[in-house]
Amino acid sequence: MEETVEDPPTSAVLLDHCHFSQVIFNSVEKFYVPGGDVTCYYTLTQHFLPRRKDWIGIFRVGWKTTREYYTFMWVSLPVDLKSESAKQQEVQFKAYYLPKDDEYYQFCYVDQDGVVRGASIPFQFRPENEEDILVVTTQEALETLRNTSKKLDQQAKAQKERWETELLRLKEENQKVSSENEKMGVRVDQLQAQLSTQEKEMEKLVQGDQEKTEELELLKKENSQLLLTLTQQREQQKKLEQTVQEMKQEETTAKKKQQELTDENAGLSETLSENKIICNVLQREKERLERENDLLKRENSRLLSYTGLDFDSLPYQAPTSDQGGAGQNPGLVYGNPYSGIQESSAPSLLGVKRCPTCKSGFADDLFDRAVEQQMQTLCLNCPICDKTFPAKEKQIFEDHVFCHTL
Repeated sequence: MEETVEDPPTSAVLLDHCHFSQVIFNSVEKFYVPGGDVTCYYTLTQHFLPRRKDWIGIFRVGWKTTREYYTFMWVSLPVDLKSESAKQQEVQFKAYYLPKDDEYYQFCYVDQDGVVRGASIPFQFRPENEEDILVVTTQEALETLRNTSKKLDQQAKAQKERWETELLRLKEENQKVSSENEKMGVRVDQLQAQLSTQEKEMEKLVQGDQEKTEELELLKKENSQLLLTLTQQREQQKKLEQTVQEMKQEETTAKKKQQELTDENAGLSETLSENKIICNVLQREKERLERENDLLKRENSRLLSYTGLDFDSLPYQAPTSDQGGAGQNPGLVYGNPYSGIQESSAPSLLGVKRCPTCKSGFADDLFDRAVEQQMQTLCLNCPICDKTFPAKEKQIFEDHVFCHTL
């Protein structure tokens, strides 16, 4: 599996919290020759379950966290975890990504949570030493080695010359870099001066910002107070609206009461007008009767003058059924010639009825006719059932009559 650009999952877990026994590395060499690919063999224990983001990294010995890897390769998940072949796995590191120094390194298996599950023995990347090689050669091979050594010496001299040339070039570049550094130093001084000026301006801006912040806080407090005042005013407005609504209801009730009183007053006014009309009629009737009484008195006086008696000197006696004609008036020898007239007029004097309004006296028949006319004026009679209604209950009377038509 080739190495990808994506970084592996790591963590800051210390060595004390790692589990190195869950993955075992096999066939690890003491050193690997630089320039060749390296194959890493490892075995998964039965208590470990690999996951898709697990990886194997090459760490320099002495590492503290899994973030200190030199290079890494993603592991491949086995198809069947229960088989024995699935337990034996391997990954191959390309030579290009391997370390170039001779420090000690080791393989580490890291799961997708960044926890180390296994670590190998240390190893190095270096060529084979002469001590490790037993050389068996001949004279021809020795000549060949000498020629090769000369060639290597020549190549070393040429390499040395190239290095000296490169060193001169680097010195020249170093001088150029030094001059550029001087220029950059001047530029840095200018930038520092500008930075100082900008810092002062920034301090002024910060101070102004603080003042604006304080003003903003004051405005917020004033706004809160205004909102509180507005809330109180709204509550007062609601109370006033409720009061106005109640006053409108009271006004409506008062108007209804006033209308009822107006209607009642109109009815009373109408009754009063009718009573005044009746009173006027009765008053005129009384005046007529008084005029008739005066005429009768004058006629009686005239008749008495024929007999030589004064009307005022005659005692008035009410006629009785057990007295004779001679016993009615002892002053008259032949009795009172107008006793019949007095007897006929006495009932009209005794049967006088008075008006309940003005207390005027009326004859019985006249009073009954006036009352009957008044009752006809003040009452409404149903033409179907003869039921009587007061004149002010005209609507009830019309509804009653309408009910007979249903």
